Amino acid sequence: MRPPLDRARSDRPRRSLTRWVPAALGAIATAAAATIAVTATPPAWADEDPPMDVGTLAATAGCGTPPTLTSGAHSIQSSGQSRSFILRIPSNYDNTRAYRLIFAFHWRGGTMNDVASGGTSGTAWSYYGMQEQSNNSAILVAPQGLGNGWANSGGQDITFVDDMVQLIENDLCVDTTQLFAMGFSFGGGMSYAIACTRANVFRAVVVYAGAQLSGCSGGTQPIAYFGIHGISDNVLNISLGRSLRDTFVRNNGCSSQGPPEPAPGSLTHITTAYTGCQAGYPVQWAAFDGGHLPGPVDGCACESGVTTWTKAEAWSFIAQFQTTPPPSGQNGTITGTQSGRCVDVPGSSTTNGTQVQLWDCHGGGNQRWTYTASKQLVVYGNKCLDASGQGTGNGTAVIIWDCHGQANQQWDLNANGTITGVHSGLCLDAAGAATGNGTQIQLWGCWGGANQQWTLQ
Repeated sequence: MRPPLDRARSDRPRRSLTRWVPAALGAIATAAAATIAVTATPPAWADEDPPMDVGTLAATAGCGTPPTLTSGAHSIQSSGQSRSFILRIPSNYDNTRAYRLIFAFHWRGGTMNDVASGGTSGTAWSYYGMQEQSNNSAILVAPQGLGNGWANSGGQDITFVDDMVQLIENDLCVDTTQLFAMGFSFGGGMSYAIACTRANVFRAVVVYAGAQLSGCSGGTQPIAYFGIHGISDNVLNISLGRSLRDTFVRNNGCSSQGPPEPAPGSLTHITTAYTGCQAGYPVQWAAFDGGHLPGPVDGCACESGVTTWTKAEAWSFIAQFQTTPPPSGQNGTITGTQSGRCVDVPGSSTTNGTQVQLWDCHGGGNQRWTYTASKQLVVYGNKCLDASGQGTGNGTAVIIWDCHGQANQQWDLNANGTITGVHSGLCLDAAGAATGNGTQIQLWGCWGGANQQWTLQ
């Protein structure tokens, strides 16, 4: 199926679909009816053991280096063939920030251009809406299937994914715990194959109207899974989507249940989050009153990449996975990479509003900070590092204040050495890139300088 068009929906065959449905029905139905055994040799970084900690950030070789990849179409050699993909790098890309990496697979007869462009719905539906929803917080990839499909013969499409991941991670700054795959129809089958085969590399998958079309080598490890399917799908019956879902209900240790589905004619959808799942491995299922579509709209028999509910729910599912911060209770000095000096409360003051500074490290109580499970940096046991006045602009003073738990007292400690404010998104910064005693600490837009890199030790 093409990207959603702003048009009426019907469960009967439509003239607008005749350019691909006849071929798709035969090929997809044949594939779905068979058990496909597909194998691929995993790369060295994709061994078969489950990850020890799926949430501990690991930055890639591309972090901190100027990228050579650019947004647009690219070709690589994979399994002896030339393969293509379209890459979208955030417009404000910062090579010191580790980004999510999202792969969006096209349907049978579709192309990487259809996915990247969003079709007639435009950028609102580019990469199944992830360009809009991620708001420059993710690197997006639209791969091209052989023969406009994802047969994955001999595991060659899995190898293609491996090769794209390696190329992108070697050039761009990627959070290796934040890889995702999604796709519609045949692209959903490919995303399911990734869930089976690369559950220790990818964090989660979103499968729109999928079936087992691209194989399932392995298929025994947990991975976060979100399935979306129409109750009247006449191309890939909803029972096929339920079967995919149930694989990961089992793998993820979720409680068995029969999630509710909407009645025909209701023009609604019902999303169910399974209970009892292993921590960090949720399973979610959305059934809607409609046919073989990725972009249904509640309240009307129509499809639109602009107004569909699926993109927001898919993004919400993906965005729930965050990198695990350093263990709570970690205690030490915050040392500047550029200066070699420590973040210090002047004169060991305990007065609310005291702006912190750089000072020679001596390990005193006014230089010792504890990072808590609530993302606070606490000194003296009761004072928090605080963005003054809940400021979000460049130059906002970083002070101490009684701990109150609000977002201007929460900080992310990132793998690239930056410390960013949860409320502001700005970096902890030594003013003017100065290195001397008394240099004030402030918030500033993250730009990769050494005066914004710190170590808690």
